[in-house]
Amino acid sequence: MPPTGPPAAAALTTTCPKRMTFGPCGGVRADRSCEMHPAPCIFTALVPGAPEVDAVPLDGAPRVLADFSVPAFDSDAVSRAAGILRSACDAVLVGEHQNRPDFPPTQMAALLAANGIGAWVTLTCRDRNRVVLEQELHGLRQSGIGAVLCVTGDGRGYDVRPDVTQVFDLDSTRLTSLAAETGLVAAVAETPTAPPRALRPHRLIQKQDAGASVAVLNHVEEVAEVAEFMRTARDAGLHIPVIASVVIYTDPVSAAVLQGLPGIDLATASVAATLAATDPVAAGIDAAVAKAEALLAIDGVVGVNLSGLASARGYVHAAEVKAEVGTRLRAELAR
Repeated sequence: MPPTGPPAAAALTTTCPKRMTFGPCGGVRADRSCEMHPAPCIFTALVPGAPEVDAVPLDGAPRVLADFSVPAFDSDAVSRAAGILRSACDAVLVGEHQNRPDFPPTQMAALLAANGIGAWVTLTCRDRNRVVLEQELHGLRQSGIGAVLCVTGDGRGYDVRPDVTQVFDLDSTRLTSLAAETGLVAAVAETPTAPPRALRPHRLIQKQDAGASVAVLNHVEEVAEVAEFMRTARDAGLHIPVIASVVIYTDPVSAAVLQGLPGIDLATASVAATLAATDPVAAGIDAAVAKAEALLAIDGVVGVNLSGLASARGYVHAAEVKAEVGTRLRAELAR
Protein backbone atom coordinates (compact mmCIF):
# COMPACT_ATOMS: atom_id res chain seq x y z
CA MET A 1 0.00 0.00 0.00
CA PRO A 2 2.02 3.00 -1.15
CA PRO A 3 1.66 6.03 1.15
CA THR A 4 0.04 9.13 -0.28
CA GLY A 5 -0.39 12.69 0.95
CA PRO A 6 2.06 15.62 1.05
CA PRO A 7 5.05 15.29 -1.28
CA ALA A 8 8.06 13.90 0.56
CA ALA A 9 10.65 14.37 -2.20
CA ALA A 10 12.39 10.99 -2.20
CA ALA A 11 15.37 12.58 -3.97
CA LEU A 12 16.13 14.48 -0.77
CA THR A 13 16.60 11.33 1.28
CA THR A 14 20.24 10.96 0.25
CA THR A 15 21.06 13.78 2.68
CA CYS A 16 18.75 12.73 5.52
CA PRO A 17 20.85 10.99 8.22
CA LYS A 18 17.95 8.60 8.82
CA ARG A 19 17.50 7.94 5.09
CA MET A 20 13.86 8.96 5.39
CA THR A 21 11.57 9.16 2.39
CA PHE A 22 8.53 10.38 4.32
CA GLY A 23 9.69 13.01 6.79
CA PRO A 24 10.21 14.94 8.90
CA CYS A 25 10.66 12.78 12.00
CA GLY A 26 9.96 14.05 15.50
CA GLY A 27 13.62 14.88 16.05
CA VAL A 28 13.54 18.37 14.53
CA ARG A 29 14.70 20.91 17.11
CA ALA A 30 13.25 24.36 17.73
CA ASP A 31 15.76 25.98 15.36
CA ARG A 32 14.74 23.44 12.65
CA SER A 33 18.06 21.60 12.92
CA CYS A 34 18.32 17.81 12.75
CA GLU A 35 18.80 15.92 16.01
CA MET A 36 21.69 13.99 14.41
CA HIS A 37 23.72 16.92 13.08
CA PRO A 38 23.50 20.76 13.19
CA ALA A 39 22.26 21.26 9.62
CA PRO A 40 18.59 22.19 9.00
CA CYS A 41 16.18 19.29 8.49
CA ILE A 42 15.73 18.83 4.73
CA PHE A 43 11.98 18.26 5.09
CA THR A 44 11.14 21.55 6.79
CA ALA A 45 10.55 23.34 3.49
CA LEU A 46 7.81 20.97 2.32
CA VAL A 47 4.39 22.43 1.56
CA PRO A 48 1.48 20.72 3.37
CA GLY A 49 -1.19 19.05 1.31
CA ALA A 50 -4.47 17.41 2.30
CA PRO A 51 -5.94 14.29 0.67
CA GLU A 52 -9.66 13.66 0.62
CA VAL A 53 -10.55 11.00 3.20
CA ASP A 54 -13.96 9.75 4.29
CA ALA A 55 -14.59 9.85 8.04
CA VAL A 56 -15.16 6.67 10.05
CA PRO A 57 -16.13 6.18 13.72
CA LEU A 58 -13.40 6.78 16.29
CA ASP A 59 -13.34 3.59 18.32
CA GLY A 60 -11.27 0.53 19.13
CA ALA A 61 -8.40 2.30 20.91
CA PRO A 62 -7.50 1.95 24.60
CA ARG A 63 -8.71 4.75 26.85
CA VAL A 64 -5.70 4.40 29.17
CA LEU A 65 -2.33 3.27 27.79
CA ALA A 66 0.77 3.28 30.02
CA ASP A 67 4.47 3.31 29.13
CA PHE A 68 6.08 0.10 30.38
CA SER A 69 9.58 0.64 31.77
CA VAL A 70 11.60 -2.04 33.54
CA PRO A 71 15.30 -2.99 33.84
CA ALA A 72 16.66 -4.69 30.73
CA PHE A 73 16.63 -8.48 30.41
CA ASP A 74 14.73 -8.94 33.70
CA SER A 75 11.68 -11.17 33.33
CA ASP A 76 10.95 -10.95 37.06
CA ALA A 77 10.74 -7.16 36.73
CA VAL A 78 8.36 -7.57 33.80
CA SER A 79 6.10 -9.74 35.94
CA ARG A 80 6.19 -7.35 38.90
CA ALA A 81 5.48 -4.21 36.88
CA ALA A 82 2.75 -5.98 34.91
CA GLY A 83 1.08 -7.00 38.14
CA ILE A 84 1.02 -3.39 39.31
CA LEU A 85 -0.35 -1.97 36.06
CA ARG A 86 -2.67 -4.79 34.98
CA SER A 87 -5.84 -3.46 36.59
CA ALA A 88 -4.96 0.22 36.10
CA CYS A 89 -4.78 0.51 32.32
CA ASP A 90 -6.15 -1.06 29.16
CA ALA A 91 -2.71 -1.89 27.75
CA VAL A 92 0.96 -1.04 28.17
CA LEU A 93 3.28 0.50 25.59
CA VAL A 94 6.73 -1.08 25.39
CA GLY A 95 9.33 1.37 24.12
CA GLU A 96 12.87 0.94 22.82
CA HIS A 97 15.94 2.69 24.17
CA GLN A 98 18.76 4.07 22.07
CA ASN A 99 21.41 3.40 24.73
CA ARG A 100 20.67 -0.17 25.80
CA PRO A 101 19.16 -3.32 24.30
CA ASP A 102 16.40 -5.39 25.88
CA PHE A 103 14.40 -8.52 25.10
CA PRO A 104 13.31 -8.71 21.44
CA PRO A 105 9.81 -7.30 20.81
CA THR A 106 8.30 -10.74 20.20
CA GLN A 107 9.68 -12.06 23.50
CA MET A 108 8.50 -9.00 25.42
CA ALA A 109 5.03 -9.43 23.93
CA ALA A 110 5.01 -13.07 25.05
CA LEU A 111 6.16 -12.19 28.58
CA LEU A 112 3.43 -9.58 28.96
CA ALA A 113 0.78 -11.92 27.57
CA ALA A 114 1.87 -14.54 30.10
CA ASN A 115 1.31 -11.94 32.82
CA GLY A 116 -2.19 -11.15 31.64
CA ILE A 117 -1.70 -7.65 30.30
CA GLY A 118 -2.30 -6.30 26.80
CA ALA A 119 0.79 -5.06 24.99
CA TRP A 120 1.56 -2.45 22.38
CA VAL A 121 5.14 -2.96 21.20
CA THR A 122 7.36 -0.31 19.64
CA LEU A 123 9.36 -1.29 16.57
CA THR A 124 12.10 1.10 15.41
CA CYS A 125 14.00 1.28 12.14
CA ARG A 126 17.17 2.48 13.82
CA ASP A 127 18.56 -0.91 14.88
CA ARG A 128 17.11 -3.33 12.31
CA ASN A 129 17.44 -3.78 8.59
CA ARG A 130 14.35 -4.50 6.53
CA VAL A 131 14.71 -8.28 6.77
CA VAL A 132 14.74 -8.22 10.58
CA LEU A 133 11.83 -5.78 10.62
CA GLU A 134 9.81 -8.19 8.49
CA GLN A 135 10.73 -11.06 10.83
CA GLU A 136 9.62 -9.08 13.87
CA LEU A 137 6.34 -8.04 12.25
CA HIS A 138 5.39 -11.63 11.46
CA GLY A 139 6.48 -12.76 14.91
CA LEU A 140 4.43 -10.03 16.57
CA ARG A 141 1.40 -11.00 14.52
CA GLN A 142 1.68 -14.56 15.83
CA SER A 143 1.98 -13.25 19.40
CA GLY A 144 -1.43 -11.58 19.22
CA ILE A 145 -0.32 -8.16 20.48
CA GLY A 146 -2.74 -5.24 20.57
CA ALA A 147 -0.72 -3.05 18.20
CA VAL A 148 2.77 -2.32 16.94
CA LEU A 149 3.95 1.28 17.21
CA CYS A 150 5.93 1.97 14.03
CA VAL A 151 8.60 4.63 14.50
CA THR A 152 11.75 5.67 12.68
CA GLY A 153 13.63 5.85 15.98
CA ASP A 154 15.63 8.50 17.80
CA GLY A 155 19.11 9.03 16.42
CA ARG A 156 21.93 8.20 18.81
CA GLY A 157 24.19 10.96 20.01
CA TYR A 158 27.79 10.78 18.82
CA ASP A 159 28.86 9.50 22.26
CA VAL A 160 26.12 6.86 22.68
CA ARG A 161 27.43 3.44 21.67
CA PRO A 162 29.54 4.75 18.76
CA ASP A 163 30.47 1.15 17.90
CA VAL A 164 26.87 0.33 16.93
CA THR A 165 25.55 0.92 13.41
CA GLN A 166 22.34 2.90 12.90
CA VAL A 167 20.47 1.20 10.06
CA PHE A 168 17.39 3.16 8.94
CA ASP A 169 16.52 0.91 5.99
CA LEU A 170 12.95 2.22 6.37
CA ASP A 171 11.18 5.14 7.99
CA SER A 172 8.05 5.04 10.11
CA THR A 173 5.64 5.56 7.21
CA ARG A 174 7.04 2.70 5.14
CA LEU A 175 7.21 0.47 8.24
CA THR A 176 3.55 1.29 8.89
CA SER A 177 2.64 0.08 5.42
CA LEU A 178 4.52 -3.18 6.01
CA ALA A 179 2.85 -3.70 9.39
CA ALA A 180 -0.62 -3.19 7.94
CA GLU A 181 0.12 -5.57 5.08
CA THR A 182 1.25 -8.16 7.65
CA GLY A 183 -2.15 -7.98 9.31
CA LEU A 184 -1.13 -6.06 12.42
CA VAL A 185 -2.85 -3.08 13.98
CA ALA A 186 -0.33 -0.38 13.05
CA ALA A 187 0.01 2.53 15.45
CA VAL A 188 2.02 5.65 14.59
CA ALA A 189 3.47 8.58 16.48
CA GLU A 190 3.43 12.30 15.74
CA THR A 191 4.90 15.30 17.54
CA PRO A 192 2.52 18.25 17.04
CA THR A 193 4.94 20.88 18.35
CA ALA A 194 8.05 19.83 16.40
CA PRO A 195 8.97 22.07 13.47
CA PRO A 196 7.54 22.54 10.93
CA ARG A 197 4.25 22.55 12.81
CA ALA A 198 2.13 23.25 9.72
CA LEU A 199 3.25 19.97 8.18
CA ARG A 200 2.55 17.73 11.19
CA PRO A 201 -1.22 17.17 10.74
CA HIS A 202 -0.74 16.29 7.07
CA ARG A 203 2.14 13.96 7.85
CA LEU A 204 -0.13 12.08 10.24
CA ILE A 205 -2.70 11.75 7.46
CA GLN A 206 0.08 10.40 5.25
CA LYS A 207 0.68 7.67 7.84
CA GLN A 208 -3.06 7.03 8.01
CA ASP A 209 -3.07 6.50 4.25
CA ALA A 210 -0.13 4.10 4.64
CA GLY A 211 -2.28 1.85 6.81
CA ALA A 212 -2.13 3.27 10.34
CA SER A 213 -5.11 2.37 12.51
CA VAL A 214 -4.37 4.60 15.50
CA ALA A 215 -2.05 7.50 16.38
CA VAL A 216 -0.17 8.39 19.55
CA LEU A 217 0.73 12.06 19.97
CA ASN A 218 3.93 12.91 21.80
CA HIS A 219 3.64 15.22 24.78
CA VAL A 220 2.34 18.75 24.21
CA GLU A 221 2.43 21.08 27.21
CA GLU A 222 -0.65 23.15 26.38
CA VAL A 223 -3.99 21.36 25.95
CA ALA A 224 -5.13 24.14 23.61
CA GLU A 225 -2.30 23.26 21.22
CA VAL A 226 -3.48 19.64 21.07
CA ALA A 227 -7.02 20.84 20.40
CA GLU A 228 -5.81 23.06 17.55
CA PHE A 229 -3.73 20.24 16.07
CA MET A 230 -6.73 17.92 16.18
CA ARG A 231 -9.02 20.49 14.53
CA THR A 232 -6.54 21.02 11.72
CA ALA A 233 -5.89 17.30 11.24
CA ARG A 234 -9.56 16.29 11.22
CA ASP A 235 -10.49 19.12 8.87
CA ALA A 236 -7.78 17.82 6.54
CA GLY A 237 -9.11 14.26 6.65
CA LEU A 238 -7.75 12.49 9.73
CA HIS A 239 -10.21 9.88 10.98
CA ILE A 240 -8.20 7.29 12.92
CA PRO A 241 -8.40 7.29 16.75
CA VAL A 242 -5.84 9.49 18.51
CA ILE A 243 -4.20 8.92 21.89
CA ALA A 244 -2.56 11.95 23.53
CA SER A 245 0.42 11.60 25.86
CA VAL A 246 0.55 12.81 29.45
CA VAL A 247 4.03 13.01 30.96
CA ILE A 248 4.25 12.16 34.65
CA TYR A 249 6.99 13.47 36.91
CA THR A 250 7.14 13.50 40.72
CA ASP A 251 10.73 14.52 41.46
CA PRO A 252 13.54 16.59 39.91
CA VAL A 253 15.09 13.64 38.07
CA SER A 254 11.89 12.47 36.38
CA ALA A 255 11.24 16.08 35.30
CA ALA A 256 14.81 16.73 34.15
CA VAL A 257 15.03 13.71 31.81
CA LEU A 258 12.25 15.25 29.70
CA GLN A 259 13.93 18.61 29.25
CA GLY A 260 15.85 19.06 26.03
CA LEU A 261 14.10 16.30 24.10
CA PRO A 262 13.01 17.46 20.62
CA GLY A 263 9.38 18.53 20.56
CA ILE A 264 8.96 18.47 24.35
CA ASP A 265 8.85 21.74 26.27
CA LEU A 266 7.66 21.46 29.86
CA ALA A 267 6.40 24.71 31.36
CA THR A 268 8.91 25.84 33.98
CA ALA A 269 6.17 27.17 36.26
CA SER A 270 4.24 23.88 36.18
CA VAL A 271 7.33 21.86 37.00
CA ALA A 272 8.30 24.22 39.82
CA ALA A 273 4.81 24.11 41.33
CA THR A 274 4.73 20.31 41.33
CA LEU A 275 8.19 19.89 42.80
CA ALA A 276 7.62 22.58 45.45
CA ALA A 277 4.43 20.94 46.74
CA THR A 278 4.36 19.48 50.23
CA ASP A 279 3.86 16.06 48.62
CA PRO A 280 5.39 16.16 45.11
CA VAL A 281 4.20 12.64 44.34
CA ALA A 282 0.57 13.48 45.09
CA ALA A 283 0.94 16.78 43.20
CA GLY A 284 2.41 15.01 40.17
CA ILE A 285 -0.40 12.47 40.16
CA ASP A 286 -3.05 15.18 40.51
CA ALA A 287 -1.50 17.17 37.65
CA ALA A 288 -1.38 14.11 35.38
CA VAL A 289 -5.01 13.20 36.09
CA ALA A 290 -6.16 16.78 35.41
CA LYS A 291 -4.17 16.94 32.17
CA ALA A 292 -5.53 13.58 31.01
CA GLU A 293 -9.14 14.61 31.68
CA ALA A 294 -8.64 17.82 29.72
CA LEU A 295 -7.13 15.95 26.78
CA LEU A 296 -9.94 13.39 26.72
CA ALA A 297 -12.42 16.25 26.33
CA ILE A 298 -10.89 17.15 22.94
CA ASP A 299 -12.87 16.00 19.92
CA GLY A 300 -11.04 13.07 18.32
CA VAL A 301 -8.83 12.22 21.32
CA VAL A 302 -10.12 8.85 22.53
CA GLY A 303 -7.37 7.87 24.97
CA VAL A 304 -4.28 8.97 26.85
CA ASN A 305 -0.80 7.51 27.16
CA LEU A 306 0.76 7.78 30.61
CA SER A 307 4.39 8.43 29.75
CA GLY A 308 7.64 9.63 31.23
CA LEU A 309 9.90 8.28 33.97
CA ALA A 310 7.26 9.10 36.63
CA SER A 311 9.72 8.56 39.49
CA ALA A 312 13.45 8.26 40.11
CA ARG A 313 12.82 5.83 42.99
CA GLY A 314 12.93 2.76 40.76
CA TYR A 315 10.65 0.97 38.33
CA VAL A 316 8.30 -0.38 41.02
CA HIS A 317 7.47 3.03 42.43
CA ALA A 318 7.21 4.47 38.92
CA ALA A 319 4.70 1.75 37.99
CA GLU A 320 2.75 2.46 41.18
CA VAL A 321 2.55 6.16 40.30
CA LYS A 322 1.25 5.38 36.81
CA ALA A 323 -1.15 2.83 38.25
CA GLU A 324 -2.62 5.44 40.59
CA VAL A 325 -3.15 7.84 37.68
CA GLY A 326 -4.67 5.08 35.57
CA THR A 327 -6.95 3.85 38.33
CA ARG A 328 -8.32 7.32 38.98
CA LEU A 329 -8.87 7.95 35.27
CA ARG A 330 -10.64 4.64 34.70
CA ALA A 331 -12.91 5.29 37.68
CA GLU A 332 -13.81 8.69 36.27
CA LEU A 333 -14.40 7.29 32.78
CA ALA A 334 -16.69 4.59 34.20
CA ARG A 335 -19.08 7.19 35.66
